[in-house]
Amino acid sequence: MLRRLLLLPILLLVLLLPRPAAGAEPAPSRDGAWPLQPRPQVVEGFDPPAVRWGSGHRGVDLAGWPGAPVHAALAGRVAFVGTVAGRGVVSVQHGALRTTYQPVTPSVAAGDTVARGQVIGHLALAGSHCFPGSCLHWGLKRGETYLDPLVLVGAGPVRLLPLRPLGLLGGVV
Repeated sequence: MLRRLLLLPILLLVLLLPRPAAGAEPAPSRDGAWPLQPRPQVVEGFDPPAVRWGSGHRGVDLAGWPGAPVHAALAGRVAFVGTVAGRGVVSVQHGALRTTYQPVTPSVAAGDTVARGQVIGHLALAGSHCFPGSCLHWGLKRGETYLDPLVLVGAGPVRLLPLRPLGLLGGVV
């Protein structure tokens, strides 16, 4: 009887501990490939909208040149190839993540499997955010949430950790 009374608080603690949500996925991997080679300059950074329908910049613009090969950032399956608002778009599904590339003249078709770094098309001048120059708009989404694609290549925002209390450092500062 005493043993059961002692086990009850432990059982309650285990049941009350938070668990990851079903289908929860870890943060995007940092082992992605840059979609333009060599590593391009970021012309405009990620600026997500405050509300889903609001204004913002839902990706990054990477400096390039017309005809530059565009590479898949991660391995996946091509989900969409087509024209949106006069711009060639390629979208690649990577599990719960999806990357988008525009303006692109595609060299892949919807349903194709692509490897990390594989050429999926070439940068087009028409529809470029950077006209008269040319740049690639690179996006990343998980479901309906826009993410900074630079996290895929380890170039996303720096996250600083708080200082540990003095007692945890053993008196060393």
